[in-house]
Formats: sequence, structure tokens, C-alpha cells
Amino acid sequence: MRFEVLMADTAERFLCEPHQSVLDSMERLNRQDIPVGCRGGGCGVCKVQITHGEYLRRRMSRAHISAADEVAGIGLACCVIPLTNLTLSVVVGPNVPPPQLGAREHS
Repeated sequence: MRFEVLMADTAERFLCEPHQSVLDSMERLNRQDIPVGCRGGGCGVCKVQITHGEYLRRRMSRAHISAADEVAGIGLACCVIPLTNLTLSVVVGPNVPPPQLGAREHS
């Protein structure tokens, strides 16, 4: 069963395969909705806030995601694995570039 991810900022949607992170699914579909960094939870570039849905959270760097962030639904897209459909927004900060919205050109 695949889960739908809704980007609240843009109303864009994409499907996430079971056991695949939100970031992996987004990249697999050649989309650029979320900024991409290390892909391993250490850089904080792919920070998102999940406002609806259930998910598993892989280990993330405390330098970028605090316990308070986790309670507020903030995590790293490379470490968020949906268990249901999700609604989320990109969290843009001083060290996080704004996303380039829309699908990439396929060559």
C-alpha cells in the first residue's frame, strides 16, 4: 500500500512507497518539493513539519531536531517513513534553502 504525501505549502501531492522515506519517494519521482542534503539525518536541510498522519522516525541529529521539535511534528524528510497519508510543510531556516517547487525535467 502506498501513502499520499500532501505538501501543504503548494498543494502538490506524491505517493510514497511502503518502508521508504518521504525524501526517497520524492527523489524517486524526480520532484524538488523538499531541499536535499546528506540523506542520512545529519545535516538538517530536509526539515519538515508533519501536520497530519502517522509515521515512523529514523534516528536524526539532535543538532537539528530537538525533543521539542519532535513533539511539534518536526522531523527530517530523509528519516520520516509514512504509516498513513501525510500532510507536511517544508521548514525553511537560516541554513536551509527554500525548495525549488515543481517536478524536475526528465532527460
